[in-house]
This record gives sequence, C-alpha cells and structure tokens, in this order.
Amino acid sequence: MKIQLNTDAHINGTEALAAQVADMVEQALERFSEHITRVEVHLSDENGNKNGQHDQRCMMEARLEGLQPVAVTEHAATLEQAVHGAAQKLTHLLDSTLGRLHDHR
Repeated sequence: MKIQLNTDAHINGTEALAAQVADMVEQALERFSEHITRVEVHLSDENGNKNGQHDQRCMMEARLEGLQPVAVTEHAATLEQAVHGAAQKLTHLLDSTLGRLHDHR
C-alpha cells in the first residue's frame, strides 16, 4: 500500500509530516492493506493565513484493487485531528464497501 501526501500552499509538507501521516494511515488501514493499492492524502488549510475553527481539511482517497476509488473528507481544528478523523471515516467506509463485496461472493 503506497501512501501519497499532497498539501496546499498554506501547509509545509515536510518529511516529518509525511512520516506522521503515513504512520496514522497505515495503522488505521492495516487490515485492508491487501485490497488497497494506494492512498492519497490531501491536506489543506481552507482559511489560509486567517485563524478559524475546523479550517484544516483532510481528504483521503483509497484506490482499491479491482474497484472504484473511495474517498472521505474531514474538517478539524488541527491537521492531526483532521487526518485521524479522515482515517476513521475511511476505515468505516472500507468496512462497508468490502463487507458488501464479501457478502455477494
């Protein structure tokens, strides 16, 4: 499972941030790793330089082997909270998506 991090102009996409995000995503999606080829993580600060509540956005898209990609979005006060929330949402979505697929077989 490859994890690709993309950031907007307001977020400094350091190697440390990429490693932290990769760790969070790998932990959350570990049990689905055989079905996922790639996860794209898009981080953005929707208010730019202005302060605001829940202006950090994380969109995660999981590319599944033989299936259409699935995506979720989470807004939060910090990047860490946004990534964590998006990872949880993606876990639930994959549970239902892959669970339905398994039930049909």
